Amino acid sequence: MSWQQVIFDLIIALILVFVLITGFAYMTFAERRVVALMQVRIGPNRVGPFGLLQPLADGIKLLFKEDIVPTQADKPVFALAPMFSLFIALVAFAVIPFTVAFSFTISGNHIAFSGALADLNIGVLYVFAATSLAVYGIVLGGWASNNKYSLLGGIRSSAQVISYELALGMSVVGVLEITGSLKLTDIISFQAHHIPNIFWQPLGFVIYCIAAIAEVNRAPFDLAEAEQELVAGYHIEYSSFRFAMFFMAEYINMITVSAFATTVFLGGPLGPFTIIWPWLSGLIWFLIKVVILLFIFIWLRATLPRVRYDRLMTLGWRWLIPLALLNILATAVVVALTA
Repeated sequence: MSWQQVIFDLIIALILVFVLITGFAYMTFAERRVVALMQVRIGPNRVGPFGLLQPLADGIKLLFKEDIVPTQADKPVFALAPMFSLFIALVAFAVIPFTVAFSFTISGNHIAFSGALADLNIGVLYVFAATSLAVYGIVLGGWASNNKYSLLGGIRSSAQVISYELALGMSVVGVLEITGSLKLTDIISFQAHHIPNIFWQPLGFVIYCIAAIAEVNRAPFDLAEAEQELVAGYHIEYSSFRFAMFFMAEYINMITVSAFATTVFLGGPLGPFTIIWPWLSGLIWFLIKVVILLFIFIWLRATLPRVRYDRLMTLGWRWLIPLALLNILATAVVVALTA
């Protein structure tokens, strides 16, 4: 590997981190504006043109707020928990192919890009492994705060994530049976020669979407931060920028699960026609699909009330997991008969 390739990969990594953090900022803005429109309100529109500088104002406000640490808290763990959540949220995106592969030459050296920051043979397992670690930040933050409400929020989140991880993982097994690979670029290549996997696996896609909402603690499954019972839950003792880190992690995880669904079920960067250059067209199609899925996250928050905790667990164990197993069995039978 040449030094030009290393520098190019490092630049792509830094750009990706910047885009994810910027995406988080404007996801909060978009959510407030979309929910306001759905509820016949105005939403943030004062800071900058059309309110577009509101995320910057919110970030500056949080940065300069007092950072309060409870006297009885486990201070090292209390400080590390939000940073751990944010770090895991960022590294989970590393294997997502956000454009088509391309290459070029600089000073006689061939520079290649596979479409993802890291094109691993076990890309699917990597995403699930990274996203499953996100719950540790919430649990540790809730425990280290030395507050019964934050502790209950952390316990709820751990039980919820462990339960829905099973359904989330099994929802894509049907795709793996069809494509025969754990490599995300191979899954995209299969869809390029056939049709998007959502047409092969509609049940798997629905199960994935429901489980993904629970995995990232979003409404109507945001029981880890239910104000009615937990007075904000696991982050109640956090303030200033540490408070912001938890929400950065939550929104970046939303982007990651949407990007993963786009890759596995919706063809990733593939589109019906080339808009400009192949790599730029791929990026545009990828962003369009991810934005649509993120809009659904916001739509659900504005539409559905928070479910009761026992009903949340019942949905996961009694419905989603049996349906995912049935989907795996049916797909295996069809693949075996058509082989």
